[in-house]
Amino acid sequence: MRLHRLTLRAFGPFAGTEHVDFDALSTGGLFLLHGATGAGKTSVLDAVCYALYGAVPGARQTSRGRVRLRSDHAAPTDPTEVVLELTVGGRRLEITRRPEQSRPKIRGGGTTVDKAQTLLREHHAATGEWRALSRSHQEIGEEVRGLLGMSRDQFCQVVLLPQGDFARFLRSGAEERAQLLGRLFDTTRFTAVERHLSDERALAQQALRSADDKLLALTHRMWQAVAEEGGRSAAGPALSPPPEAAPGEAGLADAVLEWAALAREHTAERAERSRVARADAEAAGAAARQELAELAETARRQHRHADAVARARRLADAAEERERLRQALARCRAAEQVVPLLRLRDTAATEHRAAEHAERAARAALPADHRDAAGEHLITAEHQARTRLGGLAAARRAAERADHLTTELARLERQSEVDEAQLAEAEQWLADWPALHEELRCRVADSQEAAADVTRLTAELDTARQRAHAAAERDRLTGELAAAETELLRLREAAATTRDHWLDHRERRLVGIAAELAAHLNPGEPCGVCGSLDHPAPAAESADHVGRADEDRTLAEHRAAEQRREAAQRDLDDLHRRQLSAAERAGDGSLAELRSQADRLTTELAAAQYAADQAGPARQALERAEREYHARLAAQREAGDRVAAHTSRREALLGERHALTAEFDGLSPADGGGGGVAERAEALARLADALAAAAVAGERARAAADRAKEADARLDDALWRAGFHSAAEATAALLPEARQRETQRRLDEWQGEERALATEFADERLRAAAELPPVDLPSAEARAALAERRLRAADTAAAAADAAHRALTHLSREATAGARAVAPLRRRADRISGLAALTAGTSSENSRRMRLESYVLAARLEQVAAAASLRLHRMSAGRYTLVHSDELAAHGARSGLGLHVVDAWTGRERDTATLSGGETFSASLALALGLADVVAEEAGGARLDTLFVDEGFGTLDEETLEEVLSVLDALRERDRSVGIVSHVPELRLRVPAQLEVVKHRHGSTLRHRV
Repeated sequence: MRLHRLTLRAFGPFAGTEHVDFDALSTGGLFLLHGATGAGKTSVLDAVCYALYGAVPGARQTSRGRVRLRSDHAAPTDPTEVVLELTVGGRRLEITRRPEQSRPKIRGGGTTVDKAQTLLREHHAATGEWRALSRSHQEIGEEVRGLLGMSRDQFCQVVLLPQGDFARFLRSGAEERAQLLGRLFDTTRFTAVERHLSDERALAQQALRSADDKLLALTHRMWQAVAEEGGRSAAGPALSPPPEAAPGEAGLADAVLEWAALAREHTAERAERSRVARADAEAAGAAARQELAELAETARRQHRHADAVARARRLADAAEERERLRQALARCRAAEQVVPLLRLRDTAATEHRAAEHAERAARAALPADHRDAAGEHLITAEHQARTRLGGLAAARRAAERADHLTTELARLERQSEVDEAQLAEAEQWLADWPALHEELRCRVADSQEAAADVTRLTAELDTARQRAHAAAERDRLTGELAAAETELLRLREAAATTRDHWLDHRERRLVGIAAELAAHLNPGEPCGVCGSLDHPAPAAESADHVGRADEDRTLAEHRAAEQRREAAQRDLDDLHRRQLSAAERAGDGSLAELRSQADRLTTELAAAQYAADQAGPARQALERAEREYHARLAAQREAGDRVAAHTSRREALLGERHALTAEFDGLSPADGGGGGVAERAEALARLADALAAAAVAGERARAAADRAKEADARLDDALWRAGFHSAAEATAALLPEARQRETQRRLDEWQGEERALATEFADERLRAAAELPPVDLPSAEARAALAERRLRAADTAAAAADAAHRALTHLSREATAGARAVAPLRRRADRISGLAALTAGTSSENSRRMRLESYVLAARLEQVAAAASLRLHRMSAGRYTLVHSDELAAHGARSGLGLHVVDAWTGRERDTATLSGGETFSASLALALGLADVVAEEAGGARLDTLFVDEGFGTLDEETLEEVLSVLDALRERDRSVGIVSHVPELRLRVPAQLEVVKHRHGSTLRHRV
């Protein structure tokens, strides 16, 4: 890698644009970067690092992980920018970076934020052109790291040699050296091996403990099955408790298997005895049930016969009531045959009265000379009135036409007034049209100009809102992370506590299992373990005894605590992932700043959007006005045409009405009456209608009288046939429908009861049972219940014995499999534990107590010491060389990363902390150069043609300074360029190529001296 040119603009202390020509400075191989304190020498190196990696060295980051790159001296409109031109991997590249920064708005007041920008270009020698490769921060970062083969930390240690760091490296302990070397050399695969072995060791030990626990749990379950069955089975020999042993104890598996075989034999014998006892109880129960069934049937028949006798007595007592209800129901059904004729008689009488009333009303409406006339006279008078009415038809039509013309003239007059008003309104609107048209056109033009910034502001607002939302999520998740970590720690402790609690309860229950079994003993009943009827000294529960329920409860609590811990771990991992994602999306800036920016953009966008939204309504208003303009023109023409047409029509109608009036006035009344034609015609029509109505009403009254007489005759005949003397008697015999149904139901019930009693008294078995003495059914039921209880007890005991035997068989097979699985688990746990302890440096076989990572770093340190000794030997005139030391550290500290210096003058090896200030500088410089060579080789052998050495030369005497400069000058032999950063005045005389940083009140500047 070789640097060519660097351009800084508004960067750090540099207010303006500054250029660094590394090609010119590197002509002699060495160049000096100097200047007053605080002028900005380190900022030049920061600019190189920022251009390559987008960040400055980690030591110069702020406490919040951010650094301010923009110059406080720069003008607000000057952007901060760094441009670096370099050759790496045979390719000439140019990297341009601009950080996120604020600038004044182009229009309006306030500021806006420009996003960070990055540009990578490559120079093509064949065409002499620069071609853009990428603008993506991520792509450019990956490209640079791939070409250099180094991370930012490695670059800052290898190319920007910080002498103070290596001086501390010389005097630090193994842990501090491991941290620096771990950043420079990729040892993650070795730390991964350590973690993997440690995790595997924990898993292997957990698997071994789980296998032992499972075996003991199976033994405990077998003993529980035997103990629970023992309380229900018949007496028999007792089974000894299972062997007491801790997980991991030798011989545990053999003892468990031997006891399981004994338990299986024990439960098999108990099951066989229980089956025999159950068969005896089942035979006794069957006999008792048969006896009870026979006695119950006899008692049931005796009860049926007694009940039939009582029912027959009640039926005889109700005979008189049955006859009364039968007769009432028969008269009701006879009366129902007369009811239709009664209703017909009543209907005919009602119609007759209504017809007579209608006839009287119709005659009352006639003139006096026609009221008492016969029906034929009324029909003749109607025909005469109809004839006179026809003579007035022509005069009536002429009068109706004259009235219609009058109405039409009034309508034309009203329509003419409306048309004349519309014509005047249209003319007035058209007179105001030019001014209205100009106003609407100006509104459209103004609203169109206001829509220019909506798209830009919308995009900026979306970005700002997304960042603000992400920042809020980031801050919220940061707080939730702390709470989640605290909660996870609490849950881990709770899970460990519940596990200890469960194991303690299990151990205490096994210790006191004899007392638990003794609690089920009852006087006179066999012991569930030994079968004895005597219990001289049953074991008593101790004060701290734990039962099975307590053990199950603590186990459930432990499992629940483990589930809560695992859920909390998953939640914490998810929170970590979401917090990192939110921080990346939010970028730099606090939540308040991002929300303020979003609020500002929202206000600006609302104003612009409101102005842009007026364009559509304005155009629509203009279009509506133009359409109305054309409509008004058409309305003006149409209204004028209608006014002219109405005038012509009115004159024609007036002439026609005048002619009809003259014709009507010449007519004479046809009937000699007074009034107009219409009144005379209406009076004749009313008279004819009244005469016709009176004639029809008389005919209807005569027909209704005939129907009433016929209905009376039919009713009298039906009453005589049904046995009733009058209609009132038939009506009284009727019963409501509900009462009829109830009466019929009672009669049917009595008849059914008679048939049922006849059947009962005909049964020979009932008569035979009635002759026997009463049955003692409760005694038989008591004997059957006792036999059933004994059968259930025997059945339960047999089922329990069979279940216990099956459970013991199944559990013993599981125990055999578990015992076979323990041996390979123990061998694997021992092997992995030995490897994990060896790589962690805690094994007795690791005499140096070196971890695997330390062993690898020690090899790298040995290479660095060898490379550094080549230069230190020359700087110290052959006196000093650096050697790696792996001697054992005291007090259990990490070993393997020791560093000593060999003094050729004394022939002794001593600690690097004994070197003087100048000797320390020489050693640290040699160490830095050696480290640069080794890291470069580790990174893929990338050639480093530009190096920087920072400070430390002031501690050297003149002779040592000469040796150091000669070593640096020797780097030039391999076409390297070395920049020295120093305040030492002597170097200004010895190094002609210089880059001076000049400090001013308004910002620093750069000055070349070549």
